Amino acid sequence: MSLLFKPFRIGPLKIGNRFMRSATTSAWSDDRGVVRPEIIDLYRKLAEGGLGLIVKGHLYVTDSGKAHAGMAGISHDFHIPMLRELTDAVHGHGGKIVAQINHAGYNSMVDRAGPSEYEGDGWRARTLSSEELYTIVGAFGDAAERAMDAGFDGVQIHGAHGYLVSEFLSRLVNRRTDEWGGSLKKRIRLLNEVYDEVRSRVGSSTPVMLKINCDDFSPDGFTVDDSVEVAEAICKRGLDLLEISGGGVGQQSALHRRAKHYDPRLEEANFAGHAEKIRAATKPTPMSLVNGIRSRDCMEAIIEMDLADIISMSRPFIREPDLVKRLEAGQSKATCISCGACNSREVFGKNMLRCYQR
Repeated sequence: MSLLFKPFRIGPLKIGNRFMRSATTSAWSDDRGVVRPEIIDLYRKLAEGGLGLIVKGHLYVTDSGKAHAGMAGISHDFHIPMLRELTDAVHGHGGKIVAQINHAGYNSMVDRAGPSEYEGDGWRARTLSSEELYTIVGAFGDAAERAMDAGFDGVQIHGAHGYLVSEFLSRLVNRRTDEWGGSLKKRIRLLNEVYDEVRSRVGSSTPVMLKINCDDFSPDGFTVDDSVEVAEAICKRGLDLLEISGGGVGQQSALHRRAKHYDPRLEEANFAGHAEKIRAATKPTPMSLVNGIRSRDCMEAIIEMDLADIISMSRPFIREPDLVKRLEAGQSKATCISCGACNSREVFGKNMLRCYQR
């Protein structure tokens, strides 16, 4: 049997195979951030499809850190009951699920704020004070506790994609001169504080994971060399799983090629080249890789070449929630064509998450 379909251990958590559904927001929660029954049905189908690990779409840790309409929250106790129904639905089909906890930072729809003042396309963000940062760190801890109360099997800190934690890691936007900015050792402080707070709340018997950019693909914001250093440091702190992604504030699509791998078997794995460098610095901490992966041949190559331990995907599971079973039965690749219609501005949040090619 292929290693893809054999069990794997992430710290104290045993999963049934090497597949992970990367966090994907449905943008379909109510105005208070409470998940709706339709979302629970979505996760039930994912669990039925045989996924080894599911990561719940991002959950805001403070009301001011909400990224978009329909985003689910974990900032209040009233969020817990429906999240408990969601985890029960997953566990009822033998699945494992972790909560991705996040603060939107500059991307907040409530209060655009981050490491330094910053101007975007028609908007301006303010600087967070040190006191506010400590409050946010505590909110990540509170969110982790609520995740345990809701029955999640672990917690993933969102440190990628231009949200608050990744903003602090970027020299492009983090221009602070206090203890939260400047050198990379200072820019990593928020991540360290959040990790330590989360770990103190959930203990050593619960896996704590991190999603991190391999590169934010801006000319000089957060590079792969930065990522290697940050990843190595956080893994030494006791991280249970590192998920490699990419893209942040100031990203330019033309720069994405710098993350590619030279091996043709890995052409579709967009961040494989950078992942190889990060992997070398972080073993033996388990690692997952996301973005662009569609064929079983590529998945097998990633595992065989020891670039990662887990194959992480998002859009393919929107179209085929049972993709793992299909691949095991002989299907050669996901049928997702990466058209992006499922999360386009025209439909995002207006309908429940689904494939628009059907």
